[in-house]
Amino acid sequence: MTHENDLQDEKRGRPAAKPGKSEQTRTLILETAMRLFQERGYEKTTMRAIATEAGVSVGNAYYYFDSKASLITGFYDRMTREHAAMTQERLRGIEDFEERLEIAVAAWVDCARPYHEFAAQFFSTAADPDSPLSPFSDESHPARAQAVQIFRDVLGDSKVGAKLDTELSGLLPDLLWLYLMGVVLYWVFDRSEDTERTRAFVHKCTPLVARTVRLSRFKIVRPLVRDAVDLMQEFVVPKVRSGVAE
Repeated sequence: MTHENDLQDEKRGRPAAKPGKSEQTRTLILETAMRLFQERGYEKTTMRAIATEAGVSVGNAYYYFDSKASLITGFYDRMTREHAAMTQERLRGIEDFEERLEIAVAAWVDCARPYHEFAAQFFSTAADPDSPLSPFSDESHPARAQAVQIFRDVLGDSKVGAKLDTELSGLLPDLLWLYLMGVVLYWVFDRSEDTERTRAFVHKCTPLVARTVRLSRFKIVRPLVRDAVDLMQEFVVPKVRSGVAE
């Protein structure tokens, strides 16, 4: 609730309340873990090492995070909040869907910039379907749901949003999140300076995605849209929304 209250304070023009000691300790442990993961690698970093570096007891570290995996889940949550806030700020006054979509995806790349060096370490674990670090896992559901909401806002406040088929508009935020996951995969393996190739990929790919969305409004392609919706609803969206294949 603390984060939600802070957002409400910001909307009313009041400064956000300072985090309490408990939240400060949690943040300290999380930031220490992220630093050690970068320096030593995920597999070689222990909870005891994280606690020692953070200056807290091992029991206290486990009180806030019951495992290394839950630290990454906490990182996902924080990253998604930062992504949502950055996207919301950059989207103000912009109604063009294509521009809004590129802004939202590019904002993720900007938020993730400090963590690119060790992203590949997480990918090998997250690629395991049984891993809690998987973007489709139950543990990742809060961050995933918030990320989908980002794209719901991208679509809902755009000029094209009101013109879409109702069924498609309800499904589209999930599909746009999957597009982001494709960008994330490209970003993980991008070794260009400051991941410039990823940024170029987003810049060139987003117009194709936006054009496909706009074309879906026309009756001539409506049968294809219906088939695509049925396919996604049966095989993809249940897993995206619940974290468990049905």
